[in-house]
Amino acid sequence: MASILTFVLFASIFFSHGLANAHGVKGYDYGHRMGLRVNKRDFGQSSIVGSLPLVDGQPQPRLEIRDLQKNHDQWNLYILALSWMQYTSQDSPFSFYQIAGIHGAPGQTWGNVSPLPGNDNIGYCHHVSILFPTWHRPYLVLYEQTMYNIVQFIASLWPPEDLDRVQGAAKRFRIPYWDWAAAPPAGESVLPLSIGGSSVVNVTGPNGIQSVSNPLFSFAFKPFNGSIFPDAPYNKWNETKRAPYPNTDPNAISNNSFVATSLDKHLPSYQQRLYNLFANYPNYTHFSNEGWIGQNNSGTFDSIESLHDSVHTIGGGGWGHLAIIAYSSFDPLFFLHHANVDRIFAMWQVIHNDTYVVPTAAVYASHTQNQGDIEDIQTPLKPFFVNDTSFWTSDMARNLETFGYTYTEVSNKTRGEVVAAINRLYTDYSPATIALRSNQNSLSHAGQWADGQTPKTKVVQRAQKSRVMAWQHGSIGHLPMNAIFKANSSGKSYREWIANIEVKKHALKNSFLIYLFLGDVPDDSSSWQSVDNLIGSLGVFAGHSRPTRAEHGKVTGTIPLTSALMRMAADGHVQSLDPEYVEPFLRSALQLRVAVVDGTVFSVNEVSGLRISIVSSVVAIPTTEDKLPRWGEVESNFDLVA
Repeated sequence: MASILTFVLFASIFFSHGLANAHGVKGYDYGHRMGLRVNKRDFGQSSIVGSLPLVDGQPQPRLEIRDLQKNHDQWNLYILALSWMQYTSQDSPFSFYQIAGIHGAPGQTWGNVSPLPGNDNIGYCHHVSILFPTWHRPYLVLYEQTMYNIVQFIASLWPPEDLDRVQGAAKRFRIPYWDWAAAPPAGESVLPLSIGGSSVVNVTGPNGIQSVSNPLFSFAFKPFNGSIFPDAPYNKWNETKRAPYPNTDPNAISNNSFVATSLDKHLPSYQQRLYNLFANYPNYTHFSNEGWIGQNNSGTFDSIESLHDSVHTIGGGGWGHLAIIAYSSFDPLFFLHHANVDRIFAMWQVIHNDTYVVPTAAVYASHTQNQGDIEDIQTPLKPFFVNDTSFWTSDMARNLETFGYTYTEVSNKTRGEVVAAINRLYTDYSPATIALRSNQNSLSHAGQWADGQTPKTKVVQRAQKSRVMAWQHGSIGHLPMNAIFKANSSGKSYREWIANIEVKKHALKNSFLIYLFLGDVPDDSSSWQSVDNLIGSLGVFAGHSRPTRAEHGKVTGTIPLTSALMRMAADGHVQSLDPEYVEPFLRSALQLRVAVVDGTVFSVNEVSGLRISIVSSVVAIPTTEDKLPRWGEVESNFDLVA
């Protein structure tokens, strides 16, 4: 029974004192106040995933990490609690190590939820699965309620004059998310400095300001036992890495600057993909996972899982833990990333609330699921108990507020309000909302501007607060509207261009990236993620071995081309986004490359099942902020790789 696992973490309190991580920096020293409280308080933790306490009867919002950082008390509680969790003995089921280990490696059994025969060394996670969004929801809540309980305890240690304020902040605490698809504040990277800027952070706690190991920078195994991780180089590293350099060296160091630059270059691609998912994926099956469905539909190659995979591979950088399924959850960035995926799922649910989980065969096995088993709305989301004997299901997890949390974009919001938030956040690189954002006169039905000027001579400067509609961050100057938009009796439209990609997930026995460029490509693959002519990449999030049934390994995803083509139009390289101009341009300029995460380059012929087709659709732009664009039929233009 789940209650058997109720765990009082007295030992971890003392364990957090004076223990250094790989950088030689210690956790927070709580001083004498710890001894005063140690026998009066426990965390009451169990393996039952419940609802987080409401505040004034309302679920509390998870905040974007930059917004949480502005809340001094909650930010410090977050850093302290995450640090505490990471220093908790790895024998505890509620340590960072064991909760992270639920996902993949080391294939441990958690909560006495036994594996199926032969599945002992596989994690519980569901990938390439109809359950991908729903399984990760209670997983995040288990992590969140563990941290919430630690936050309450730490808040109780503050001096009397600060106690009410800090405990009030603690009651409102929820884990943050990291929005990798929103344009960051001016001068900042997509990857916040709080995550990758330094291995040491100053934090204010009940015993004053101290410098501690930054729990967002890495997780140091305590102790490290390389024998439980069968794969090199992970059996050599005693802490998680991002873009490790030298990439497989036992003494490699993380290169967060490389990761930050790569994420910045991919922001236009990620944002376009996300906006397209909101606008043109009204079916849960297509939206939820990257499994190849076998339908001849060129408009449903992407998914939230495929987009999530791409962030994993770029966020991990090279051999970084985040880039490999089995090891990804040990990087503290994992939970920030997945909280954003859950938020995106919640926003999508408001917009498309009439579609959900349908019975689908499992493509891959998990700790408790066999390949080929039918997964449906009542499939137990193991190992997450809802009570002593039963598990959460997708049916139970459909409403996030059941768990006592929400997001600002969906809290008591109508569909129109959620759509308006999406249009504000995720159209920096799309032509869809130019007319709404630029405060310029729009095209008339006759194809002229309302002020009488012709489209040939009229150009529009981007709104001051908007970012460029290309893969680069510099200004593109004037945008020739007649090259982008068409006007007719039903309104204005533009043509969206996309590369549809289909490939075997384990084609290269490791995570790999499929890159698209315009023009010449450098020989050095380590530079590909940051060159100016990169359009984007599709990250295939995999492991080190092939599945036993190779025919069940096909996944799909997309790389949007529209933003890059708009840049080409602005620079005069293509006359318009019409096929008669774009097709010959792409045939001559588009370049394809494939490399595994360590930078080893593979030829197209070496990538099993790879197929890339260039498709397009005429998209009617929204007339108000509370509407999404309307896609026409997605047309196949030509095959890049047949």
